[in-house]
Amino acid sequence: MAASSNLRRYYHAFMSFRGTDVRNNFLGHLYTALDQKGIHSFLDSEELRKGEQISLTLMKVIEESHVAIIVFSKDYASSTWCLEELAKIMECKEQRDLKVFPVFYKVQPREVRTPRESYKEPMLKHEFKFGKDSEEVKRWKKALLEAGGLSGWDFQ
Repeated sequence: MAASSNLRRYYHAFMSFRGTDVRNNFLGHLYTALDQKGIHSFLDSEELRKGEQISLTLMKVIEESHVAIIVFSKDYASSTWCLEELAKIMECKEQRDLKVFPVFYKVQPREVRTPRESYKEPMLKHEFKFGKDSEEVKRWKKALLEAGGLSGWDFQ
């Protein structure tokens, strides 16, 4: 409980991304541009305080945000944490009317919708680790299918 009570800030947008792919280039520019327009965005690398439980804190921020920006990149699906964020975002889209804006950064929406190319191998690894019919893998695949089907921005 203490983890979420420390975080009483207001965020317009939550950004879901795989840091190894976009943190120091595309995402940095996007974050700065949003900030200059007065849009307060949550980046997990900057906003989490030491000692907080990451999972509870991030899930709370997703629930309290008005917008989620998902930056799909080549390495996004290799992170189970990114997939957990994505599943929560899509759940909030359905249950809380969260606005979701996907950005396809050097990947095609079809790669995300039906895991192929850079998304195929990581998803196969997750199936092997957790089980093809596990609830986690089913949730992640459903979230990828739904998010990949949303209209978004394509940056190649």
